[in-house]
Amino acid sequence: MSGSTDARACIACPGPAVDVAAAGAAITSTDGFLPACRRQLEYRHWRQQRPRGPTLVLLHEGLGSVSMWKDFPEQLAVQTGCDVFAYSRAGYGRSDQTDLPRSPGYMHPEGLEVLPAVLDFLNAPEVVLLGHSDGASIALIHSGGVHDDRVRALIVMAPHVFIEKICVEQIALARNAYATGDLRSRLAKYHADVEHVFWGWNDIWLHPDFLAWNIESYLPNIRVPVLVIQGEQDEYGTLAQVHAVRDQVRGGADTLLVSDCGHSPHRDQPAATLAGIGRFLEKVSEKVSG
Repeated sequence: MSGSTDARACIACPGPAVDVAAAGAAITSTDGFLPACRRQLEYRHWRQQRPRGPTLVLLHEGLGSVSMWKDFPEQLAVQTGCDVFAYSRAGYGRSDQTDLPRSPGYMHPEGLEVLPAVLDFLNAPEVVLLGHSDGASIALIHSGGVHDDRVRALIVMAPHVFIEKICVEQIALARNAYATGDLRSRLAKYHADVEHVFWGWNDIWLHPDFLAWNIESYLPNIRVPVLVIQGEQDEYGTLAQVHAVRDQVRGGADTLLVSDCGHSPHRDQPAATLAGIGRFLEKVSEKVSG
């Protein structure tokens, strides 16, 4: 891509530091439902008056939704000057339900079929996929399995590319917390059917057949710039996940390890996470236009 003058091949560099209050006031959001693979999916779109880069498409975690991103999308829009788009996958938030039980390969159609339909609806000339946990895995599957010139880069937070013991142990603990603690009530604020969400996720991740799940075969096909973000205290995965992505994607990957941070960098350390994303987009812009 070096030296290209094709506008579609360039990711605009986020501008200099801005007045956060003024920038936030200039951002408007709209929400609704989009059709994808015979289901209606909720979405929200944060728009700039004059966007300065690609649209950032957010892919949520295994228990997430549009509303569970909280104020991160607006913070991201302020930090980067980009439009931001988020949607809830089927079975999450206010989206249509999906079929349960899930199969071990349930993330593959999300990356190979549903996400392309979402991008068609969005109709943005260039996007950066920003996924967290399951959403990061879906972003990797998409970029490694679909040739889509609209996708200019990937930002993956706490991605899973294979199953680790630490992850299975934490998901088993989550089952207990859901049954005996306040996890159910906390999640219910963000989903129309919290039982569907939790058991659809928990049951498949603890199924014996899921232990063989692995998406490393997609990594060598990923040709766009990649940033991997992971908390140093991530309770759901080790640095082996980061190293697998860094070492196997076509052009290598930048990594950001965030201290005092668990599985959710955007919630645990938002300032460091936002700054790292801004630096990555600047670097990508400079590499493409240099």
